[in-house]
Amino acid sequence: MTRIAIVGGGPAGYEAALVAVQLGATVTVVERDGVGGQCVLADCVPSKTFIATSEAMTELSEADRVGVHAGEVVSVRTPEVHARVKALALAQSADISRSLGRAGVQVLLGSACLKGGGKVEVTGEDGEQQLLEADVILLATGAHPRVVPGAEPDGERILDWRQLYDLPELPERLVVVGSGVTGAEFASAYLAMGSQVSLVSSRERVLPGEDSDAAEVLQAVFERRGMNVVRGRAAGVERTADGVVVRLTDGSTVEGSHALMTVGSIPNTDDLGLENAGVTLTEGGFVQVDRVSRTTAPGIYAAGDCTGVLMLASVAAMQGRIAMWHALGEAVAPMRLGTVAANVFTDPEVASVGVTQKQVESGTVQAQGVRLPLATNARAKMQGITDGFVKLFCRPGSGTIVGGVVVAPKASELILAVSLAVQNGLTVDQVAHTFAIYPSLSGSLTEAARQLMLHES
Repeated sequence: MTRIAIVGGGPAGYEAALVAVQLGATVTVVERDGVGGQCVLADCVPSKTFIATSEAMTELSEADRVGVHAGEVVSVRTPEVHARVKALALAQSADISRSLGRAGVQVLLGSACLKGGGKVEVTGEDGEQQLLEADVILLATGAHPRVVPGAEPDGERILDWRQLYDLPELPERLVVVGSGVTGAEFASAYLAMGSQVSLVSSRERVLPGEDSDAAEVLQAVFERRGMNVVRGRAAGVERTADGVVVRLTDGSTVEGSHALMTVGSIPNTDDLGLENAGVTLTEGGFVQVDRVSRTTAPGIYAAGDCTGVLMLASVAAMQGRIAMWHALGEAVAPMRLGTVAANVFTDPEVASVGVTQKQVESGTVQAQGVRLPLATNARAKMQGITDGFVKLFCRPGSGTIVGGVVVAPKASELILAVSLAVQNGLTVDQVAHTFAIYPSLSGSLTEAARQLMLHES
């Protein structure tokens, strides 16, 4: 029976464990923070739970569009919100732990270090050590928030995103440093909950890695709702008597009661003994892997944020599954990053999959596209939705759908139809001939396909 040792119990680790057991392997998972890893305990699950509260606040604040007036009694009870965030994270961790237990996976709480020759030294919470021998090792150690020198988090006024849920009250004036996905999500959430928010962006717009049309819509929404979007790069953060001052490289400053640092992540690859096993790291410190999650060392795989491959929970989980399928001799197709759907949980949400506008405009990919504003959609009118759009790209001639973007409330749900089309090579004709509910936001997707049919003819 094949012995599998998995270092890290996040989505990559626990999904890999379940696949490996299903295929008859003996599996041990080593996790130092708790089952589910930081994704469940401190990152993705808590942040999206927190954002759910902000979504409720947005719906109430904009309910007057449909004739509902909430008055001035609506408020956020911070201790209740934070308690719910933490409770749900622990509940999710417990659910995963029970699933692993039922499957027969052994879970060891502690830290791991590779010793070479398929050996993994585990140091438990009590300091005791034991040596695991494995035929296959999977590294799934995740990543942690990057720290900017001169802006080290203190857990009180200068924060990373894992420290937010220990605050006694919502920040009165929050300065978010970093306008990528994490920064935009928290800036959007705190704005909806009533904090004054300044978003410091080192690029010309928010969400520099996303569709430019989507980013423009989102930034316009942010500014209309009162967010102060500041162009500049943070040089440091200083505490004052009652808050913080964020110093920018151009000499200007932004003041607030709290600063949230969202400037990227660093892979957890230190102190793992990778040099003992011959595992190669990239220049950024990530574990180098191929498309079936193999590292440069025989018998050692890696998955999740420690690899730097599209740092999404869904990608981490699939990397872990692919690693086990490959290691245990199952037929497996290499991961196709072009079919991975991603979502930014702002308000409105920004979801995308496949070919991008930038690739089309640069000539890297030959495709035709169409963009339809949601403002013309009947269901959007009924719900008072004025911001957002759907965008589809297809191959000239064949009409095969190769990508799309949705900016809308619950875009994370709407993008599935586009993902199915991209994954399965559907054409605009096939989507256009598919029934959509009337009225529905998804009707804009079939309408976009019909318009691309016209472009094809």
